[in-house]
Amino acid sequence: MTDVEPFGRAILLIALIGTLAVLSSRFGERLRVPAPAMFLVCAAVASDIWPGLGRVGMPVVEEVVTVALTVILFDGGMNIGRRRFRSAAGATLWVGVAGTLVTAVAVAVLAHEAFGLDWRIAMLLGTALSPTDPAVVFSVLGRREIAGRTGTLLEGESGANDPVGIALMVALLGAGGAGWHSAGEVVVEFCQQMVIGAAVGVAGGLLLLTFMRRVPLPSGGLYALRVLFGALVIYGLATAAHGSGFLAVFTAGIVLGDERAPYKREIERFHSSLASLGEIVAFTMLGLTIKIRDLPHGGAIWIGLLLALALALVIRPVFVGLVLLPVRLRRQERIFVLWTGLKGAVPILLGTFIVQAGVPDASRAYAIIFVVVAFSVIVQGGTVPTLTHRLGIPLRVVEPEPWSLGVRFQEEPEGLHRYQVAPGSAADGATVDELPCGEDAWVSFVIREGRLVPVRSGTEMRAGDEVLVLADDAPHLETVFTKADDTPGT
Repeated sequence: MTDVEPFGRAILLIALIGTLAVLSSRFGERLRVPAPAMFLVCAAVASDIWPGLGRVGMPVVEEVVTVALTVILFDGGMNIGRRRFRSAAGATLWVGVAGTLVTAVAVAVLAHEAFGLDWRIAMLLGTALSPTDPAVVFSVLGRREIAGRTGTLLEGESGANDPVGIALMVALLGAGGAGWHSAGEVVVEFCQQMVIGAAVGVAGGLLLLTFMRRVPLPSGGLYALRVLFGALVIYGLATAAHGSGFLAVFTAGIVLGDERAPYKREIERFHSSLASLGEIVAFTMLGLTIKIRDLPHGGAIWIGLLLALALALVIRPVFVGLVLLPVRLRRQERIFVLWTGLKGAVPILLGTFIVQAGVPDASRAYAIIFVVVAFSVIVQGGTVPTLTHRLGIPLRVVEPEPWSLGVRFQEEPEGLHRYQVAPGSAADGATVDELPCGEDAWVSFVIREGRLVPVRSGTEMRAGDEVLVLADDAPHLETVFTKADDTPGT
């Protein structure tokens, strides 16, 4: 029994820290500082004050953060879904792949020519700093979400360039030597990672969807756990097949995003909460691996600051800006996308790959990556709300909806459809009687700004309304409530 009290105190401490971490989003919203920055910096400071916290082995940190990132990417894919992804697929893939590659090359050249780093470590450093993390942007904005094509492109770019950056890092670390032969190995390994990851993601997503629909479980709480373990299986299969497990889970999430399945809303809420927890764990664990007192060694601080400034002011605006030229965006949206290419957990995770591989000068590279990420999330991220206001980027306030009204069925109801009225659509401004839905369609619920609206023949639809309709002709209904020409393209 003597071990119970120390264990209880440890649980109390962990629970208090977890509670503060959950509340940090509210603090970040007021202070205009992303919550991930708080986790990262506070964990780094804590590991300096209490050295015992920093004794977690790098392999353990790498494994924990890998699992957290798997959950985050799967949830991100489900949030995008096939419909949104299809509307911006060309732009997302082009910017996600080409933007990552040009950023990696530009940072590598700068690190070698300006700071004298060896070409190998410079290329690894450039690869680590190439992925972006719009989740940091959304953390700064709090309850406000970026509407329209800008938000879709930012989410899609992050989901695409994280697997691309990780696959490129794996290929670089796996290639030995230098020269054209080594470059060929990198290209082959990179393409293999991408192709196998995408194939396993699509096949795994479709199989998981079939499993979700056709195999009932004895308890409703098990459905979300089944999807979680299914996503981890997809990651494991893709990785074992020498593909990108991260691309596989992101692709699988997109496949599942818009599809109907039993307990789908509960599954989405569960994974959204788990992704938020994963973000907290990832940044905290990564912060514990850094000793702030060691950052000045080897000039890591000033090299990191100069690289961060170059990334924010030159590399992304110029090189990624050229990549972004074919994408149809307004000038203000283009500026916003280029400025908000913030760095997050993935660059530091890639830094752990470099350290684990035993590459010469890896410790200094890891410290430089930490400085760049800290500058990006604190300084650059802190300017996002002001920039959003100045550029007139469309935002929508998403208020919490703690109350729900639902009906449970043992079998999936036929002909039940849920739509959101798009601005300028046929339903926008029309009454229920005027909706061109046909005589067999029945509008059963209208939800406006979180409240139920009484449905009568003269009830007028407004943009943003959520409408529940019973009807057989789903394709025709979709054209009534949605507007096809407001999607981004290349």
